[in-house]
Order: sequence, then structure tokens, then C-alpha cells
Amino acid sequence: MEKKIAIFQHVANEPAGYFETIFEEAGIQFEYINLYDTGEVPCRINASHLVFLGGPMSVNDEKDYFWLAQEKELIRRSAKTGRKVLGICLGAQLIASANGAKVYPFIQETGWHALCRAVEATGAFNAFPDQFRVFQLHGETFEIPYRGRLLAYGDRVRNQAFSCRNALGLQFHLELTGEIIRDWSKDLSAFQQLKIERDTPRYIAESNRLCRRVAEEFIGC
Repeated sequence: MEKKIAIFQHVANEPAGYFETIFEEAGIQFEYINLYDTGEVPCRINASHLVFLGGPMSVNDEKDYFWLAQEKELIRRSAKTGRKVLGICLGAQLIASANGAKVYPFIQETGWHALCRAVEATGAFNAFPDQFRVFQLHGETFEIPYRGRLLAYGDRVRNQAFSCRNALGLQFHLELTGEIIRDWSKDLSAFQQLKIERDTPRYIAESNRLCRRVAEEFIGC
């Protein structure tokens, strides 16, 4: 099958961001499935790769958002077919939940935070530095699924990145651009806005570089 990426978007202001740039440069087609408009996962998805983006809802809110259950089932089916899956924030929690791991409310993390690469890290994370900064915006966390592998961890919220068979889950946001960060920051407190405004020029170039490593591993460049 020719490479094609289906991107599952949960809210209008959480796009794939910098991943779009990398996919376009690689000449790989991608299409958005806007669940906030359609309310359901299509029966047939003509794609070799699946990306599940973030959103403010919980993976446990299936009664309010029925498509969450559909996404989890799609993730489980993809493990059998070998179709590659990438999950970001809510997307990572979907991967964890689809594989039987608990997802639950925890410490709120907002802005740029330091993480560590796990000793047992594989794939794109082999090329990550021992410590790195990423942008966070979440209030829930997840357990690592059975047979999953921890790839990166934090001091306050331990489980930050993991692999599980065909899937890669990132609790943090490597996809962000300056424009997206400004949009996400506008409703935060003045203190948080100032801190993010100060930190972003220091860390976003490295975040983009790490995003490229993850994207190229994901699409097999």
C-alpha cells in the first residue's frame, strides 16, 4: 500500500502542526478526520499510518464521545494488521486505554517541562538526548500497557512516552508551532503566559528537531 496518513483530530485548535510540514516535505499524503464535526470514525479508512491528536476530553468519556470507543477499537485492530499508530497527549492515552492500561486524573502540567530518555528507549528515542524539554498541556496520565516499553519519563508525571507493538504514544506535544502555542496560551494565567512566552524561543527549535526524528521514524524515511 502507498503510504498515506489519517489524522484523527478531536478539536479544531489541536492540529498536527509541525508534523504536517514534515509529511509534506516527505511527499506523503495525509487527511484529517475531524471527529468534532463527524462524531464518528469512518467504517473504511484508506491509510497506512494513523495519527491520534490531543483534546480536552478524557478517554474515559465514552458516553459523551462515542467515537472514543471507536478509536480504541481501531487501535486494537491496527495492532493485528501492523498499521503504524502515533498518539499525542489524548492520543497516547487512547493507545494506553485500548491496550488495557488505566488512564486517570493526575497532576496538571502546562508549559515547557524537562524529561529524561529511558534507559530502555528504542526507535526514534535512541537519538534523543538524555534530557530534553517538551511542551505539556494535560491533567491525566496513564499506566504503561502490558508488553509496552517506557521511552521517556518525568519527575512529576513519570510515564511520558511509550511504545506498544505497532504504536507510539507521546504524552507531550512535539507538534507545536509558535502560532499554536500562542493560541493555546491565551486563556492561561498571566504568569503562565509570561513563562511560556519566555521559554518558547529557548526550546521550540529543539522540539521541532525531535518532532522530525519521531515523524521520520514513524513514516519510515
